[in-house]
Parts: sequence; C-alpha cells; structure tokens
Amino acid sequence: MELIALKTFEKVAKEGGVLAAAKQMNTVQSNVTTRIQRLEEELGTKLFSRKGRGLELTRPGRILLDYAEQILQLERQAGVAVRLSEKGAAEINIGAMESFTATHLPQMLGALREICPKLQPRVTATTTAELLRAVLEHHIDCAFVGGPVVHKDLIILDVFEQELVLVRPRNTEPSETLILFREGCAYRKKALQWCRDYQGNRFALSELGTLEGILGCVAQGLGVTLMPRNVVELSIYRDSLTFESLPEEIAIVPTQFIQHRSTPRLNVMEGLFDSLRWLPERVVGG
Repeated sequence: MELIALKTFEKVAKEGGVLAAAKQMNTVQSNVTTRIQRLEEELGTKLFSRKGRGLELTRPGRILLDYAEQILQLERQAGVAVRLSEKGAAEINIGAMESFTATHLPQMLGALREICPKLQPRVTATTTAELLRAVLEHHIDCAFVGGPVVHKDLIILDVFEQELVLVRPRNTEPSETLILFREGCAYRKKALQWCRDYQGNRFALSELGTLEGILGCVAQGLGVTLMPRNVVELSIYRDSLTFESLPEEIAIVPTQFIQHRSTPRLNVMEGLFDSLRWLPERVVGG
C-alpha cells in the first residue's frame, strides 16, 4: 500500500465523498477514484458503500481506517523528527494568531534565531481553530493560539494573558455594528459573548479578514470591535480610536503555546521554549 493511497482513503473517509476529498487534496475526482479502486483491488474487498449522495465505510474500511491513521501519523512524526533532529535544523513550522504575529512573534523569532542561528522558521498566521487543526494533523510543529484550549493530544503551555478592550472611533458616533474577525478567531467568540450577554444582541454583525482592516473601519465610524489593547496601541489608526475596559470575564484571553504530544521535543524545540522566557505574564499595554 502506497502512502498516497492511504492519504486519499483517509480523506475520503473523513469527508464522506470523492468530490470533497478531491477538493481538500487539490486534485481531480478521477485521481481519487482511481486510488481507491486500486486500494480495493489490492486488498480484495470493498472499502466504501453508497449512502445517499455520499459514501460510508464498510466494516473492512473501518478496520483499515484505524491502521491508516496510525501509519500516516507515524509518517508525519518521522518527517518532524528528521527536520528537528539537529540544533541547526533547516526548518520549523510555527503557527500564530494574527495579533500574536504582529505584536510578539518577531521578537520571539529573534530570540530563537540567537539560540539556533541556522534555523529558518516558516510562519502560518491564521485563526485559532485553523491552527488547532494544523497542529493536530501535523501540518505545523507548534502554534500560539487564543485559549483556553483543552485537548488530550496536545501539550499546552500558558504564555501570557491578553486584555481585550472595546474599541470605538475617537471623533464620531459609531454605527451599531460589531466588526469581527473571521470564524474560528478566539477574540470573535469573546466579542459575540459580549454582544449577547451585555448588549442584548443589539448590534448588527460585520466580518473582515485583517486586524488593521477592522480597526480602519472602526476609525471611520462604521462600527465597534473588541481587540487586544496592545494591538490598538500599535495600530496605524490609534490616533483615530479610543477604547474602554471590559468586564474581566470578557477581557482576559490567555495566549497558549500548543504542540502535539507525539511531536519530538528535540533541540530546536527546547530552544523555542527557552525563547518564551522574555514574554510577560499579562499583556495590558504596549
């Protein structure tokens, strides 16, 4: 059995169909269908049966999925172990929320490069939900996310706490619109909680893809938002914005470091943990 066949089988099983699996794997349906057919021929059994418009695993398919997940996890772990085996390893894949990427990651990477001069970090900036999935699937080695996160397969370290503030335009009355980051953002969840519990859901909702885009719209009076205080203080729009404190249950969001339990804590990872020592316990200002 080839790894690409097992990867395709796993994706079809999880997506419930060939089309969805093909989209996830950035390939055409015929490639997915051919790989599954060859795998079934090799094993001498049907792995899927039709269910409505989708597919479901047969009993042999469910047995194979258990083994395929273990094999693919070992393959991912082997890749991580080889890449991280030396202090001078060429690459480490780090994920982070956009706010952490903008305000803290450059200093952290500078400290890490002092520890591991030959290291070439690769950074993925996206939402907490996307980062969690990427770490669990071994697409990235570790990430900085908005917590609290609880998962049995993750090592989770508290890094510091961010203070969210309510951000308004300085010189105009804002429209009754709550401007949010996209789905999966930890700050979005807090903003929706504030809107529900403290504002009676009176705000219309609007969504943008970048922190500066959100703050720029707030500065123009298009609405309000919840944002880490230090992000607002460092923004190019800071002179056009004002902010106020929020109840602690809304305001305080832990930033956490996550790593898959199966990812080896080798030399370069130990260097990453060392580089965290400069971070404050709570970030309440710039």
